[in-house]
Amino acid sequence: MARRAMGEGGGGPGRGGVKAARRPEVRLPPLEPFRKGELEPDGDYDGLEFREEDLTGQDGGGARFMDCALTGCALDETRLRHARVLDSVLTGLRGVGTDLAESTLRDVELVDARLGGVQLHGAALERVVIRGGKIDYLNLRKARLRDVVFEGCVLVEPDFGGARLERVEFVDCAVKGADLTGVTLADVDLRGAAELDIARGVDRLSGAVISSGQLLDLAPVLAAQLGIRVED
Repeated sequence: MARRAMGEGGGGPGRGGVKAARRPEVRLPPLEPFRKGELEPDGDYDGLEFREEDLTGQDGGGARFMDCALTGCALDETRLRHARVLDSVLTGLRGVGTDLAESTLRDVELVDARLGGVQLHGAALERVVIRGGKIDYLNLRKARLRDVVFEGCVLVEPDFGGARLERVEFVDCAVKGADLTGVTLADVDLRGAAELDIARGVDRLSGAVISSGQLLDLAPVLAAQLGIRVED
């Protein structure tokens, strides 16, 4: 197993009494290069390195990736619904319309991705770090995020509608036009976000911690949500 997770219990206390997210510490074993050419539905990929692979349009639905490294791969319209990605490092992925709906990501590092329209609705993310890169129109509707850190990345119009977030941190990242409609939050730390713009669902921030500066920035949205008219 590659994972060296920090603790098996709940996250420890963070700033202001917010429980900190547990981060994955992935140590990959020696890897063999992927040589099969194309992904297969329900495929089993263990200890493999996918380097600069063009996986555009391929179908790996239900596949399992264990102790794998995916580096510089193209994932345009790649179908990975119900896939399981475990103890793996994903670096420099790029693509539009990648389908990871109802998948499981556990003990995963996603680094410097350039993705658009990724479908992660109904997915389960646990001990995941998303570091650097930019993801446009990330669909996390009804997903379950536990011990997830967004760090130094840009999220454009992410959709968290109906999702549950527990011990989730936003660190030095930009969140633009987020949809929090129907979301449930517990120990979600937004204070470290370099930019925080909530388009919908600002009334669902119970369970999150924001800074005083962010509160001022969100004041117009909060006032509109509460039906308060602000006039000079």
